[in-house]
Amino acid sequence: MARLLRPLCRGTTYTRLLHLWVPMLFVSVWLFIDMSKPWVPAALLIPLGLIPAVRRGEGVQARHMLARDSEDAALSVTPSATWRDRWRTVLWLESRMVMSVAVSVLTVWAPFIAVDVLKAAWSPVDGPVVSVSHPHWAYALLVPFPLLALYGGVVGLGELTTAVARRLLGPSPAERLSALEERTEQLLERTRIARELHDSIGHALTVAVVQAGAARAAGDPAFTDRALGAIEDTGRAALEDLERVLGVLREPGRPASGRPTLTEADRLLDSARASGAAVDAEVTGPLETVPGPVSREGYRILQESLTNVLRHAGGVPVRVRIAVDGGSLGLEVRSPLNGEVPGPGRGSGLRGIRERAALLGGRARTGPDEGDWQVRVDLPLR
Repeated sequence: MARLLRPLCRGTTYTRLLHLWVPMLFVSVWLFIDMSKPWVPAALLIPLGLIPAVRRGEGVQARHMLARDSEDAALSVTPSATWRDRWRTVLWLESRMVMSVAVSVLTVWAPFIAVDVLKAAWSPVDGPVVSVSHPHWAYALLVPFPLLALYGGVVGLGELTTAVARRLLGPSPAERLSALEERTEQLLERTRIARELHDSIGHALTVAVVQAGAARAAGDPAFTDRALGAIEDTGRAALEDLERVLGVLREPGRPASGRPTLTEADRLLDSARASGAAVDAEVTGPLETVPGPVSREGYRILQESLTNVLRHAGGVPVRVRIAVDGGSLGLEVRSPLNGEVPGPGRGSGLRGIRERAALLGGRARTGPDEGDWQVRVDLPLR
């Protein structure tokens, strides 16, 4: 019983009822003007539904009066873009009018019928619907039936109207495809931002931890000063990266400018050297000619590769090769294997390197190679 009464305690039930009553007001006005042509209101809905803006208005009404969530994505609030959408709007208007007539009849006559049937239990009744000349107590047993019909009209037709609205006012296939593309772009952007934060902040924290540990172990004031300077520089660069990423999040239309490129690779190499790694770097070819997207992703790949060396191997010899040759950019980072070899699926850093390379149409190879741990990336420049 409580479950049956629960819908009567929801505000949505009564906003749906109000939504259904509105068309009946126009029908009633027309019937007052000319009762001989009751079909005219239904005919007028056809040209009305073909107006593109009507779909937007009906969608807004449905979201606020039928749905429990005013941001219900199943109800479109855009104008009709195709003839199919226009005819769906016409069908919705006609369906709404039919259900409006049904719910109006039930809400007006069901209470009167229930009262007349109850009266018929002890006195004669001569009403417009119920006419009883011989009272009998058994008529009282019929009272629940018109009340159930009223319940069905208020609750059931409200649910039915909402379902029909989602069907006829819902997004068209083109709108669903557009929403899916937008959602995909958002997910890709979130993934890119996550990679950016992982690479920049992860690198800064790794350098800070390694430098702090080395300074504590060295016990040399001069070395400690250099370590603190390296931590400060790395932290400042990480703060700049963080501010840039947060700016993009605050302003979605803001271009992601200011990202470091391979022309600033010396900053990464110096940071790794200051952390104790013996970096042997070789750069061939003009890095300034590398296209911006390739250069920026190459910088992040180099950053993540050096971060992994510092995190897992510490101060070991590292060979870095960056080569711009014809139509490709080659980047290789090698360091002696130290301890456990990471599995192919472990760590988001290596996965991020492979994803960056794949997005640019390149290839990335990570893993043991002749006693070293190798990260080898080839990116096309065109």
